[in-house]
Amino acid sequence: MVKVTMIARVTDGLPLAEGLDDGRDVPDIEYYKQQMKSLFKNLSKGQNDASRMSIESGPYVFHYIIEGHVCYLTMCDRAYPKKLAFQYLEDLKNEFERVNGSQIETAARPYAFIKFDTFIQKTKKLYQDTRTQRNIAKLNDELYEVHQIMTRNVQEVLGVGEKLDQVSQMSSRLTSETRLIADKARDLNRQALIRKWAPFAIVIGVVLLLFWVKTKIW
Repeated sequence: MVKVTMIARVTDGLPLAEGLDDGRDVPDIEYYKQQMKSLFKNLSKGQNDASRMSIESGPYVFHYIIEGHVCYLTMCDRAYPKKLAFQYLEDLKNEFERVNGSQIETAARPYAFIKFDTFIQKTKKLYQDTRTQRNIAKLNDELYEVHQIMTRNVQEVLGVGEKLDQVSQMSSRLTSETRLIADKARDLNRQALIRKWAPFAIVIGVVLLLFWVKTKIW
């Protein structure tokens, strides 16, 4: 069965719409929703190039499609047919583009198209029972094949993002530490120059002072 559906802008990971009643029968639903948001974050960083992918997570599978800078993502039971999951997403994509296409790039606040939930819930009901004549026909439709869509593990996908974040953080720390070391080196050099030339400056100063006093007296 289709459990959760989310739609987000790929360029910045901004959530645009979500199935409001989704996931009520899913234990630890917040855990899986957080994984979905992490996937959006990874996609916004360009860490997954595939426009269609299935990602396994425990007893569930995330399926997503990307088109027009928008990611349509759903979570289904592992046993739910992959073909139906992607056709469900295609239906959402077509309607979302038709209704909201001109406003996607200018949306500035999260869930700007939350009213799209009505269509999500209506469409989800159509795809819930895989045994209906409608869905059996879709499963037998040879025009829409999903064999080439890659399937990966969620830890593998999110792990790549975490490693890249760690590298970025390490790079930032190294940059900061390098600046501190450079500042300290400049201070040490300044102090060394002062210690080296201070005696000469004092001697020259004393000589000049004596010369000035002598000229005043004479």
